[in-house]
Amino acid sequence: MEENKTKQQELKEQILSLCGIMSVSGFEPRATEAIREKLGAAFDELTVDAVGNHLLVKRCGRAKAPLVLVDAHFDEIGMLVTELCEDGFVRVASVGGLSATVLQAADVILYGKEPVRGVVTSTPPHLKKNDEESLPEAEELLVDTGYSKERLAELVSVGTPVGFSPCYSELLGGCLAGKSFDNKACAAIAAYAIAHTPKERLAADVAFLLSSYEETSAKGGVSAATYRLQPDYAMVIDVNLATVPDVPKRETVPLGAGVSLSVSAATDRRLTAMTRALCEDRAIPHTMIAAPSSTGTNATSVNLVRGGIPVVDVGLPLRSMHTYNEVISLKDAQALCELVEAFIGSQRLADTFGYTEKEELPI
Repeated sequence: MEENKTKQQELKEQILSLCGIMSVSGFEPRATEAIREKLGAAFDELTVDAVGNHLLVKRCGRAKAPLVLVDAHFDEIGMLVTELCEDGFVRVASVGGLSATVLQAADVILYGKEPVRGVVTSTPPHLKKNDEESLPEAEELLVDTGYSKERLAELVSVGTPVGFSPCYSELLGGCLAGKSFDNKACAAIAAYAIAHTPKERLAADVAFLLSSYEETSAKGGVSAATYRLQPDYAMVIDVNLATVPDVPKRETVPLGAGVSLSVSAATDRRLTAMTRALCEDRAIPHTMIAAPSSTGTNATSVNLVRGGIPVVDVGLPLRSMHTYNEVISLKDAQALCELVEAFIGSQRLADTFGYTEKEELPI
């Protein structure tokens, strides 16, 4: 029991450390130095490609070892400055799937020459007209910085990224609340699992991909990275919609009951079944879900690269997706960590999928 508490505490610290990094989609390269500082020591290589993917490689030390890809996209939803207005206000446009229901009065940071705090404006109910029932879109809102226009122009310009402030809290029942758990919580958990797996226990070389451009593109930056890597098999990890009252259970997964595994046309049936067997063998809590045509994750893109890459789609349950107070369970975080450890250490997977004929390309 004490060991579990320690592991969950370490996972919590790593999650909060990585989720606080600014990585609004399109600005992932700004995170490079922070990623290098927080994760680089545990890996043999770290490179950044032309579309902002961060690739960290951990080698098993055996010649001609197969290559397994573990992908967790690292970009986050946010906004861009579109106009500087009088009295320190700015107009913004959304980046990714921002909902108008959560924007008003949000605490944000404008990542200019130096960080500038701001608050998304909200019309007081006293001043609303009777016909103002619908919520304004991001493009109709302003961010109040408190600066003069002249001073603000010294720090911020059109195109400056804007993100939610990194404020986090712990809820009862071992849950965390805060911004950007989609999908940097998964990235943090996978990084912990790979870093804490000794090389001699790896069944393959591991390419850990913090992929770019997922929130704003159906193909994502993962397509370019997977094409370059030519992995033998892959695990894509992303958050999944956790159950809340009044939402159909068939469209969600329970929070606190472990990871989800997708059965889909976009994933490899045999790899999925073998990953499920790993969960059962190691008593890792999990839920099977049906995603008939697409998982809504990078799994589809990985699966269709080159001659096809066998991929399994793994989900971390999350509530309040695409808000500044997303919620995850540390129990689920530990389950995901244990599954990643089992996956990259499985000799059976390496033997089954590790002998693909492929063109020689540098990692």
